[in-house]
Amino acid sequence: MTRIRTAALAVALLAVTSTPARADITAFIGANTTPANRQVRGFALGFGVLAIGFEGEYAYTPDDLAAIAPSLKTGMANVLLQTPIAFMGFQPYFTTGAGLYQEELGVHSDTGIGFNTGGGVKVSLAGPIRLRVDYRILKLGSGALNPTAHRLYAGLNLKL
Repeated sequence: MTRIRTAALAVALLAVTSTPARADITAFIGANTTPANRQVRGFALGFGVLAIGFEGEYAYTPDDLAAIAPSLKTGMANVLLQTPIAFMGFQPYFTTGAGLYQEELGVHSDTGIGFNTGGGVKVSLAGPIRLRVDYRILKLGSGALNPTAHRLYAGLNLKL
């Protein structure tokens, strides 16, 4: 009987102190700086509980033939470690993930598995609307013309 009471108390305590799951969506634009500055645009959809978040992200960078810079499409699944609440309107996070990429330039085409690591901050603007600023380092496969890419972006984030 004591174990049942202890378990019931633990479940009740968890239910009272837990933060509900939160979701958000981001539309972003920025720069892929490898090997030349080019516009990157995309979106992310995520959810989180307390300090752990998960997101799916798609990004597209067009090619620049003059700079010998390939186009890059990425679809990544990421894990975020973030503060559970915003402090003075700022919610910093660290992220890492993996997914698929496709790089193309002229007749060159490479598709494979890529990894990303980075971080950023979500800044409260008004109500559920936030500014999201993010920096990522992308590690692409050995067949990529640029196996390491750097991306910086800003976007509007809607907290659901």
